[in-house]
Amino acid sequence: MTGERPPDGDEAVPAVDRAGPPRAGQPGGSPGAGQPAAGPERAGQPAGGPRRAGPPAGPPGRGVDLSGGLAALRGLLARPLASYYLLLSSAGLLLVIGLTMVYSATSIRSFADVGSATATFADQAVFALIGLVAFWVCQRLPARTFQALAIPVLGVALTLLVILDALLALAALGLLEESILGPLEADRLWLFIGPVGLQPSEVAKFGMVLWGSDVIARKGAALGWWRELAMPLFPVVGLLFVLVGYNDLGTMLCLLAVVVGLLWAAGVRLRIFATLSVLGLAGVGLLIAAASQGGGSDGEGGNYRLDRLTLFFNPPDDCSLDLCYQMIQSRNALDTGGWFGVGLGKGSLKWEWLPAADNDFIFAILANELGVVGCFVVLALFGVLAYSGMRIARRVEGDFRRLAAASATTWLISQALINIGGVVGLIPLTGVPLPFISRGGSALLVTLAAIGMLASFARAEPDAARALHARPPARWVRLLWAPLPPLPAGRRADRSSAPTARSTGSGARRGADPGATKRRDGDARPKQGGTARPRAGSGSERRR
Repeated sequence: MTGERPPDGDEAVPAVDRAGPPRAGQPGGSPGAGQPAAGPERAGQPAGGPRRAGPPAGPPGRGVDLSGGLAALRGLLARPLASYYLLLSSAGLLLVIGLTMVYSATSIRSFADVGSATATFADQAVFALIGLVAFWVCQRLPARTFQALAIPVLGVALTLLVILDALLALAALGLLEESILGPLEADRLWLFIGPVGLQPSEVAKFGMVLWGSDVIARKGAALGWWRELAMPLFPVVGLLFVLVGYNDLGTMLCLLAVVVGLLWAAGVRLRIFATLSVLGLAGVGLLIAAASQGGGSDGEGGNYRLDRLTLFFNPPDDCSLDLCYQMIQSRNALDTGGWFGVGLGKGSLKWEWLPAADNDFIFAILANELGVVGCFVVLALFGVLAYSGMRIARRVEGDFRRLAAASATTWLISQALINIGGVVGLIPLTGVPLPFISRGGSALLVTLAAIGMLASFARAEPDAARALHARPPARWVRLLWAPLPPLPAGRRADRSSAPTARSTGSGARRGADPGATKRRDGDARPKQGGTARPRAGSGSERRR
């Protein structure tokens, strides 16, 4: 009919929903010149009609949708190998940053000493390559191999610690002119066996993780009894604390963090934690008192541990350079860095102004040259490492894997917090290296071996193992990188029960009527007044 406007149809609404709100002057849009309003017809539609209300259009230029970003992040974290890739990316970036900062902190001094700016960096790079080999080996090992290596690794660490402390004690008593006996030489925290030098306390950390996890995993539910918890864990831990803490209080605190992580992951009750905390504080007090008798890594006499605690809790108004020099220079490095730093390699405090600039205080050099932004990046990477390690401990199967992952993550993160807290002044100075960043071959090698163990456990997560078996990599990739992890127990049980079900079905068919087996299902004729009834079968089939 002419002169009448066609009513709104059902087909116009989807077009509007797909195209968004139309512009003024177009059909179906807001009323313009010569176009009647469309409100009454739309308002007269029934409530249950085919109309679909789209989302309201926001103003143009609005920022990024945060909900969409969080959904994408949750989707990435839900992938089967998310823990594995988070672990590798965070550890790899920290290793690259560490090598860069070691070169920046040692280039001038190396050039002045040996005429080559890359001499110290080359040594650290060699240790990094050896550590990557250790990572590759540990990534390929199953959990039962780590359990078998627990006692040998801890035994080697205890033997090296006894030799180190014995040489230092004999030299302190005057029985030896120097702490040298044949090919063995002790130098504070280092033990040299011919041309090879290492820190036994670093090996003790990894040995404590493996041995403690194996012992607690074998105890199981018996950990609720004091006797089962104390033997043989407490005597070995006490011996290790004495051997390590006499010379290095900071490393002893890292070992204490490993024990706390083990007991926390095992679900030990809080009253046991309270008792152990009292014993730990008493042990720390004894080690501080032992520094007055020559204990400690400085070898210069005096109770330097008590001096550090006194300076932290009650700093004097006029702090002399002898007592506060290291702390003052560290604050200067943090203060002059600002937000973005003075530039990589352009810091001047590393030129013999800040002691241990390439080791214990390398975080101060990083803050000086890369600023607050660089510090935030390093802290964020350690946060990702902590998240991935605890995620592995929560998702992996097996008590040993769970305990070892939790204790190794606690060790690395607590050591990083102790180092950074001492540099920025949040806790007293203890003198432990920053994982991945500080110069030191033994620490870097053992740290990368622990990361390889965590990577092995990340690939053994149930979802990750199923995904790797569903789409296995090429054979040469498995030979060069890592073999396939074992399938979880549920999947193995399903596969083992499948042949049993087939054999049961065939047995039921063999036990049925021989004449019935000759007829096909389509040949079965219905009885009068109904359909064919199925065969009774065996008792197990009827129950199913």
